[in-house]
Amino acid sequence: MKKTLLTLLLCTLASWASAGNLTVSVIDKEGKPVADAVVVVIPANKTVLPKIALPPEASITQEKMQFLPAVTLVPVGAKVRFINNDAWDHHVRSSPAGMGQFNASNAGFELRLEGKSEGKPAKPTDIRLDKAGVMGATLMGCFIHGSMRGYVYASESPWASKTSAEGLAIFEDLPDGAAQIRVWQADQLLDLAPQQATVGATLSKSVVQLSVVPRRRRL
Repeated sequence: MKKTLLTLLLCTLASWASAGNLTVSVIDKEGKPVADAVVVVIPANKTVLPKIALPPEASITQEKMQFLPAVTLVPVGAKVRFINNDAWDHHVRSSPAGMGQFNASNAGFELRLEGKSEGKPAKPTDIRLDKAGVMGATLMGCFIHGSMRGYVYASESPWASKTSAEGLAIFEDLPDGAAQIRVWQADQLLDLAPQQATVGATLSKSVVQLSVVPRRRRL
């Protein structure tokens, strides 16, 4: 028993010692930082997992004719709860993000959410994202209100993050060695080529530039 615990401790210490950090900066065509881009890192060493995993559940609220948050990042298999806080109904339909439009043949799921009655709680509806789909991203819209757009990205890699307002995605305790970086952004319709990075004892930094300037989000 003691030998087993010692072996486990040594393996844990070895994994910590071989862990590195990676910062990915996403900028637009004009060199400005891009928020809410999804950065996925795929280490060559797939035996090490993040200390903090992607949440297995997420909530998307419909409020003031918007999906909040506009971009939701979850792992494949996650449960997503939709909550309509508007007083009117919303009809949600999904499609692979690259399709650009909704139709019966490519819709991943379809929901009709009743409007919230005054003084009563909203009625949530849950779905489970069992597949990553095309590039992992799903476009959501409302047939009743055509201006509404939202996105869900289901990542097959546990190493995934949304960029901050400064356009940064920071990964800690990545396994040492080669890694592939993929970036998805809602307005970047042409797939960006994956970047290669090497993670080691020193901080690794990568910059990914979009070929577009993202549209300003309606507030």
